[in-house]
Amino acid sequence: MDVFLQVVVNGLLLGGLFAITSVGLTLIFGIVKVVNFAHGEFLMIGMYATYLITAQFGMHPYVALGAVVPILFVLGMLTQKLMIEPLMGARNHDIQIFATVGLSTALINLALLIFGANIYNTPNFGLRASVEFGPIRMLVGQVVLFAVATALVIGLHLFLQRTQAGRGIRAVAQNRAAAQLMGINVSRVYMVTFGLGAACVGVAACLVAPLYPTSPGIGTYFVLISFVVVVLGGLGSIGGAFLGAMIIGLIDSLAGFYIGSDLREVAVFSVFLLILILRPQGLFGGRLNLSHVS
Repeated sequence: MDVFLQVVVNGLLLGGLFAITSVGLTLIFGIVKVVNFAHGEFLMIGMYATYLITAQFGMHPYVALGAVVPILFVLGMLTQKLMIEPLMGARNHDIQIFATVGLSTALINLALLIFGANIYNTPNFGLRASVEFGPIRMLVGQVVLFAVATALVIGLHLFLQRTQAGRGIRAVAQNRAAAQLMGINVSRVYMVTFGLGAACVGVAACLVAPLYPTSPGIGTYFVLISFVVVVLGGLGSIGGAFLGAMIIGLIDSLAGFYIGSDLREVAVFSVFLLILILRPQGLFGGRLNLSHVS
């Protein structure tokens, strides 16, 4: 029983990791209706920035949040303004997806040009130390990451529900034309939303960097799982993305222990495809979606 509890806790903590890397992606899709294939590379940029700040200045990775989050917020806004917005009037909306794929490739190659293919380890300042709660053992960094992921999801929900800016964002998500007629600056909402989505992945980067090595390809794995989480939870659903991340984390952990570590991804994608066949809108699509929040 102790072993099973440990595996379940590991799965939930892993779900927190998937959630914090997915929430920004689902926010962008829920409002802007653009699938950002460069999301993983935004994470990669944030992890490199965290490494540089931590290694060069001896600062704690969490202190680096003060610099990394604004950097990613501005990067997200610029991406929306300079790359996505000019393409929003295109007859074929797939061109926006191709643009983010091109941006992803460009950022990976830029990282290879600057840093090479070397792997960099961010100083962890004790975040990889373990803490014990009875028979359960966890890493300090994992516990913090899970707590921040939960707080981030709750914070975004409250922001969208309780603030004037949040209501404007939800109005645009529900009906862009009507929101524009009511005097809402849709272009600005899209820029802020894209910036917020990128800022969320900046938070994730500072929390993930001490636990995982940084390399030009680090974002590829995370963005693949993020897409699974976002689709599973229901496209555009922040709460659904969090719950979907917990499900994927549990499947990954249980399959890795009871079936084999080399078959974890097979189990994850098999369950994902099964749910997608039975419920194409995702587990929580239409119930927790941004455009349906009252």
